[in-house]
Amino acid sequence: MATCWQGLWAYRSYLIVVLMPVLLLPLPILVPTKEAYCAYAIILMALYWCTEALPLAVTALFPIILYPMMGIMDASEVSIEYLRDTNILFFGGLLMAIAVEHWNLHKRIALQVLLIVGVRPALLMLGFMLVTAFLSMWISNTASSAMMVPIAHAVLEELYSVPRGKDIEEGSENPTFELQESGSQKEETTLDNGQVHPVPPAPSEPRAKQNQEQVRFTQGLSLCVCYAASIGGIATLTGTAPNLVLQGQMNTLFPKNPNVVNFVSWFSFAFPTMVILLVLAWLWLQILFLGFNFRKNFGIGSQEGEKEQAAYRVIQLEHRLLGPMTFAEKAITVLFLTLVILWFTREPGFFLGWGNLAFSNEHGESMVSDGTVAIFIGIVLFIVPSKIPGLTQDPREPGRLKAPPAILDWKTVHEKLPWNVVFLLGGGYALAKGSEQSGLSQWLGNKLTPLQNVPPPAIAFILCLLVATFTECTSNVATNTLFLPILASMAQAICVHPLYVMIPCTLATSLAFMLPVATPPNAIVFSFGGLKVTDMARAGFLLNIIGVLVITLAINSWSFPIFNLYTFPSWAHSNTTASCRVSPENITTPTP
Repeated sequence: MATCWQGLWAYRSYLIVVLMPVLLLPLPILVPTKEAYCAYAIILMALYWCTEALPLAVTALFPIILYPMMGIMDASEVSIEYLRDTNILFFGGLLMAIAVEHWNLHKRIALQVLLIVGVRPALLMLGFMLVTAFLSMWISNTASSAMMVPIAHAVLEELYSVPRGKDIEEGSENPTFELQESGSQKEETTLDNGQVHPVPPAPSEPRAKQNQEQVRFTQGLSLCVCYAASIGGIATLTGTAPNLVLQGQMNTLFPKNPNVVNFVSWFSFAFPTMVILLVLAWLWLQILFLGFNFRKNFGIGSQEGEKEQAAYRVIQLEHRLLGPMTFAEKAITVLFLTLVILWFTREPGFFLGWGNLAFSNEHGESMVSDGTVAIFIGIVLFIVPSKIPGLTQDPREPGRLKAPPAILDWKTVHEKLPWNVVFLLGGGYALAKGSEQSGLSQWLGNKLTPLQNVPPPAIAFILCLLVATFTECTSNVATNTLFLPILASMAQAICVHPLYVMIPCTLATSLAFMLPVATPPNAIVFSFGGLKVTDMARAGFLLNIIGVLVITLAINSWSFPIFNLYTFPSWAHSNTTASCRVSPENITTPTP
């Protein structure tokens, strides 16, 4: 009997894939309407995403098959959703991120900041959190964690394992500080979006046994890296995939909206939120793992100066080994700054941007998007040479000069770009479009009208808690994809600005702090050892609560002028939406 159950468990993915469509068949058979057909497709995809019986990106392709067969949308209409402007923005942003990683510019930034901050316990934690959060704003959360965790453990080993009086000779190798993959054996972790990413090898056993205080500091420093990676991603539109899911679904569900979610508006709202949450996370981790002795935490009166200097010299050594900035790094820095400036000044809203002035239509609206800018800079990366002048002898043809390669080449992009995320994002947009065209959105909206008697702040807070709990066990992209169409329908039904409930739930999908499987940065940190699930759960539980409170504060304060949440917008009206007016006690309520 035990063998039978083991066999079924081994084949559980196959059984789920085969049985789920059959078990759900009564829904479209007994209720032969487009709404029921669309609900069948959405429920089936949700179950596959939650169980991961199929790769997330493969499940995202289901609308291409199911929607035309069920008469919900034409195949050509569904396919268009898989390469919207938001996907182009994602692709262009990743080109820059790949260039930064390929030429190790992110490592130089990280080491430089750590040299400035120093190695005092509290400041060391702050330094790692600042660097990781900044990198996660522009490159993937997984890549920033994979780079910062080995640095953290190398510094810790020098801090706790170097005998007194032993200095690191200038220019000498430090085998514990290898940030690049070496050898053929690699561990791997699976991303939220299904992408497989190599996990850096865990450091060797420390040379001296650590006491309990040192173990706790090691745990705290490890957790601060993975938490900062998740927190940093919320600050920019391209920082993490759920942010792009929000922008794409806003454009799908509300095509008449005046591009209300763009790079500038999102950054203006999310960056202060990220800063507050990062500072509170630093304080919480410091209290939990270092205690309340802030004089000791900040190294005031510390007797460990020699060991701290040894750890500091490790960072100095690695920074020196990088050598001076290469032409490629300088060029990427200039192009990166140009990209950010162009994003901020394209259509900022509070003044006419270059998009309105130079590339506008007859209505004065910008015809270029953030995706246009990202692709333009991405193409430039394939044009600019990596060295100047850089002419060398071609080894295959002696006597013939060879030009240097460009900053980016397609082979590097092909290897590092998570193509599956493009399909995952597209599947979410197709799901939202089918929900709207089938009438399922209106049906849900009508069923949710009793919620208009609940204060909107209470609704936003409860939804944040629900999503933050759900995302601990499910992909953050899939969670956002499933929730946003329902929230949009609910907002229309109760005459609340859609962004008032969609934005906080989008941010809440990044609050995956409790479990190693919740997000790839957690898995990477956990793979290095020294942490138990209970350690992560204990630290993450309160941090989840703090995160929900910070998001609630943000959406009820500075988000109002940024997204104009004071009134129910005209572009959000549907055929079943009552006319709405401003209410003194709530945000908006139906007019009698």
